[in-house]
Amino acid sequence: MKRFIIEREIENAGDLTVDQLAGIAQTSNEAVASLGVPYTWVNSYVAGDKIYCVHEAEDAETILEHARRGGFPANKVTEVANEFGPQSAQSAAS
Repeated sequence: MKRFIIEREIENAGDLTVDQLAGIAQTSNEAVASLGVPYTWVNSYVAGDKIYCVHEAEDAETILEHARRGGFPANKVTEVANEFGPQSAQSAAS
Protein backbone atom coordinates (compact mmCIF):
# COMPACT_ATOMS: atom_id res chain seq x y z
CA MET A 1 0.00 0.00 0.00
CA LYS A 2 1.02 3.60 -0.54
CA ARG A 3 1.15 6.14 2.27
CA PHE A 4 -0.67 9.47 2.02
CA ILE A 5 -0.78 12.72 3.99
CA ILE A 6 -4.29 14.19 4.09
CA GLU A 7 -4.83 17.83 4.99
CA ARG A 8 -8.29 18.52 6.37
CA GLU A 9 -9.36 22.12 6.95
CA ILE A 10 -11.76 22.19 9.89
CA GLU A 11 -12.53 25.49 11.56
CA ASN A 12 -11.54 25.41 15.25
CA ALA A 13 -10.12 21.89 14.94
CA GLY A 14 -7.72 22.72 17.76
CA ASP A 15 -10.71 23.21 20.07
CA LEU A 16 -12.16 19.73 19.49
CA THR A 17 -12.61 17.82 22.74
CA VAL A 18 -11.36 14.32 23.46
CA ASP A 19 -14.95 13.08 23.15
CA GLN A 20 -15.40 14.81 19.79
CA LEU A 21 -12.13 13.33 18.51
CA ALA A 22 -13.27 9.90 19.71
CA GLY A 23 -16.48 10.34 17.74
CA ILE A 24 -14.52 11.30 14.63
CA ALA A 25 -12.31 8.24 15.13
CA GLN A 26 -15.35 5.99 15.38
CA THR A 27 -16.82 7.44 12.19
CA SER A 28 -13.46 7.02 10.43
CA ASN A 29 -13.16 3.41 11.57
CA GLU A 30 -16.66 2.69 10.27
CA ALA A 31 -15.80 4.29 6.91
CA VAL A 32 -12.62 2.19 6.70
CA ALA A 33 -14.58 -1.00 7.42
CA SER A 34 -17.15 -0.13 4.75
CA LEU A 35 -14.55 0.25 2.00
CA GLY A 36 -13.93 -3.48 1.61
CA VAL A 37 -10.35 -2.91 0.43
CA PRO A 38 -7.00 -2.74 2.24
CA TYR A 39 -6.86 0.57 4.10
CA THR A 40 -5.00 1.66 7.23
CA TRP A 41 -5.45 4.84 9.23
CA VAL A 42 -1.99 5.32 10.76
CA ASN A 43 -2.40 8.50 12.84
CA SER A 44 -3.74 12.05 12.83
CA TYR A 45 -2.44 15.35 14.16
CA VAL A 46 -4.51 18.40 15.10
CA ALA A 47 -2.85 21.76 14.49
CA GLY A 48 -4.78 25.02 14.48
CA ASP A 49 -7.66 24.83 12.00
CA LYS A 50 -6.34 21.68 10.33
CA ILE A 51 -6.08 17.98 10.92
CA TYR A 52 -3.23 16.16 9.18
CA CYS A 53 -3.81 12.45 8.73
CA VAL A 54 -1.51 9.65 7.64
CA HIS A 55 -3.37 6.86 5.87
CA GLU A 56 -2.31 3.90 3.74
CA ALA A 57 -4.27 2.79 0.68
CA GLU A 58 -3.72 1.60 -2.87
CA ASP A 59 -4.52 5.00 -4.41
CA ALA A 60 -5.69 8.55 -3.75
CA GLU A 61 -9.19 7.75 -5.01
CA THR A 62 -9.65 5.32 -2.10
CA ILE A 63 -8.53 8.05 0.31
CA LEU A 64 -11.15 10.39 -1.17
CA GLU A 65 -13.84 7.69 -0.95
CA HIS A 66 -13.04 7.21 2.75
CA ALA A 67 -13.44 10.97 3.25
CA ARG A 68 -16.76 10.98 1.39
CA ARG A 69 -18.15 8.06 3.41
CA GLY A 70 -17.00 9.59 6.68
CA GLY A 71 -18.21 13.09 5.83
CA PHE A 72 -14.69 14.48 6.27
CA PRO A 73 -13.02 17.15 4.16
CA ALA A 74 -9.92 16.06 2.26
CA ASN A 75 -8.62 19.40 1.06
CA LYS A 76 -5.27 18.03 -0.04
CA VAL A 77 -4.14 14.42 -0.53
CA THR A 78 -0.44 13.88 -1.16
CA GLU A 79 1.35 10.58 -1.68
CA VAL A 80 4.42 10.23 0.54
CA ALA A 81 7.55 9.89 -1.62
CA ASN A 82 9.88 8.84 1.19
CA GLU A 83 10.22 8.82 4.97
CA PHE A 84 13.18 9.68 7.19
CA GLY A 85 13.97 10.55 10.76
CA PRO A 86 16.89 10.89 13.18
CA GLN A 87 17.89 7.28 12.57
CA SER A 88 18.39 8.12 8.87
CA ALA A 89 21.64 9.95 9.73
CA GLN A 90 23.23 6.57 10.44
CA SER A 91 22.83 5.59 6.78
CA ALA A 92 24.90 8.60 5.67
CA ALA A 93 27.74 7.63 8.02
CA SER A 94 28.05 4.14 6.48
